[in-house]
Amino acid sequence: MWVWQKQLDPQGNTTSGIGIDKNEVEYDIYDTLINGIEPKKCIVETNQENLYLIPSSVQLAGAEIELTTLKQRELKLKDCIDNIRDQFDFIFIDCPPSLGLLSINALSAVDSVLIPIQCEYYALEGVSQLMNTIKLVKKSLNPELEVEGVVLSMFDGRTNLSIQVVDEVKKYFKGKVYSTMIPRNVRLAEAPSFGLSIIKYDEKSKGAEAYSELAEEFIYLSEGAS
Repeated sequence: MWVWQKQLDPQGNTTSGIGIDKNEVEYDIYDTLINGIEPKKCIVETNQENLYLIPSSVQLAGAEIELTTLKQRELKLKDCIDNIRDQFDFIFIDCPPSLGLLSINALSAVDSVLIPIQCEYYALEGVSQLMNTIKLVKKSLNPELEVEGVVLSMFDGRTNLSIQVVDEVKKYFKGKVYSTMIPRNVRLAEAPSFGLSIIKYDEKSKGAEAYSELAEEFIYLSEGAS
């Protein structure tokens, strides 16, 4: 199974977290969005088998402003993905936390949205704004856009808050919440500092087991439970 991930967050956490030095890559996502570099020239191999990445760097922070002057600025990422869509089984786009033009590009380019929600109070505040943005993009730019599912993370069953957040999210996203929840786990927090996925870092940790179960659930449901 070939998986490609596109880092669309200027912070570049996915890039550094998977062990890629942002300063050593020849091209990144900024180059294909703004400078017209072919997407395939921006793809790099990772330390995870069959996982490829278009990295990000701090210069992507300026792309929001530069995109505003371009024609069909909301569809630049879609053009990029369409060029290599048939080469991968799954393409994931890691979006920035804000709902600016970069996120609009992502929503315009994808088939569905995977929404991670931390089991904390403030995480719920941005959900309604996100859903409103998804509706607007679906109406004007990407009529096929759907919510793939919701992933609950940083879950701690010992706290009432986590349980309350889970209940609220399940009420809001009826039938869309994955049964697998990602727990608070020290090993998950440590893995990015070593430039490794949690599977590479400690495959027997609770965090690794949870993500493996989530991956299986995601694939099972995305294939129509066939």
